[in-house]
Amino acid sequence: MVKMPRKVMRYSPAAGRHTEHTVERVKKRRASELKWGQRRFRRVTAGYRGFPRPKPEGREKPTKRINLVYRCTETGKAHSPAGQRAKKFELVDK
Repeated sequence: MVKMPRKVMRYSPAAGRHTEHTVERVKKRRASELKWGQRRFRRVTAGYRGFPRPKPEGREKPTKRINLVYRCTETGKAHSPAGQRAKKFELVDK
């Protein structure tokens, strides 16, 4: 289980230095239909053709990606790095 504090010191690109950030977990939003990959997928699956790539075989992955948003307390700007994998995740007050 990954336990992470709700406030961390991180580099803020907006402030240009390390500042305190609040951490919040967010759900992944729906992918845009206007992105190039989705437009290509719609074009390939249109008509009588089947799925453009093989279906994944086997089970689900044992871990899920965690989407976090770090919000700078000084500038109010938010940024989210690449998601990390964990089975269980919890935000704790320090």
